[in-house]
Order: sequence, then structure tokens, then C-alpha cells
Amino acid sequence: MLIHAPSLAELPTLRSIELAAGTAFRGLGMAAIADAEPPSLAQLTAFRRAGQALAAYEEPGGAADTDGAGQPLGFLLWEPVDGCTHIEQVSVHPQHAHRRIGRALIDRAEREGGPAPRPLTLTTFAEVPWNAPYYARIGFRTLTDAELTPGLRAIRAHEATLGLDRWPRVCMRRQAGGADSGT
Repeated sequence: MLIHAPSLAELPTLRSIELAAGTAFRGLGMAAIADAEPPSLAQLTAFRRAGQALAAYEEPGGAADTDGAGQPLGFLLWEPVDGCTHIEQVSVHPQHAHRRIGRALIDRAEREGGPAPRPLTLTTFAEVPWNAPYYARIGFRTLTDAELTPGLRAIRAHEATLGLDRWPRVCMRRQAGGADSGT
């Protein structure tokens, strides 16, 4: 697996990955999430320009590299929030699910999120199997309301204005070096 910043030409592919990954929410009665607009090209460009976008690629000649094009299989966007590396979005195309691509992207973001590895944070759906339960398996823990930083509170407030609170959501954190936790 190769992980590096996506090229500008690959940004539309990241949008396609997000749309494809979102379809799984439909089966949980979360059509609004499945139909949500992916990050815009302008947003993706801003993350890329800031050095806060990563994409995962098949090794040349690997199973997914059938045409040698080296298209992204998944991506991650992050930003600094209150001294942590906050994962804004991580998505893997469903055709490439269950290959530890998401975890590899998260582990790389931890290493690249600052001058020294910083804790990771994210917000996610509490009851979606590939959200909070998955993150718990790879070393994240759910934060209590008292543990939320001002930045995380602002993110949660913004999510509420988007209607994401129709389903239970949580903030989670993984200490730096937590990549070996869980399975």
C-alpha cells in the first residue's frame, strides 16, 4: 500500500470514493448521509494545499492496479484542532473495504499530523458498525462531555447545524502511539 498526497487531478476521484462509501448508510436507514454531497473540489484543494490530505494507492502491479493508473482507493483529510490531529474525513471505496486501508491512512495521519506524533481525534456515528465500534477496535476511546475541547465542541455544534445529530454521535480520541491498540 502506498500512501501520499493526492494530485490535483485525483481530487475528483476522492469525491467519487466518498459517494461510493456513503451508499452503505442507506441500508441503515440513513439516506440523508448516503445522499450527502462529498467535499467540494475547493475544500479538497484547500486540504491538499495545507498538506492535510492523504490518499492510499495499490502497489504497482497489485490486485487493484489492473490498468496501471494508480487511482486512489481511499483518502483521509485532517486538520489541527486543539493540539491534536483531527480526522475530518476518512473514506475507502467499498470495492477495497476490509483491507486495512482506513487504518493505514489513520496511522499515517498520526505520524504526519505535527512535528511529533499527536493524539488523534474524530467525530463519528456511535451506532454505525464501521464508525465508533471500528475506531474503538483500533485504539480510540469515546470522550465524555467534560473531556471535549473548545475545538471539538465547535465541530459538534457545526455538525448539529448540518442535521447529523439525527443519529447518535460521539467524539473519540486515540493517544499518540495507539496504532498498535486493538485489532
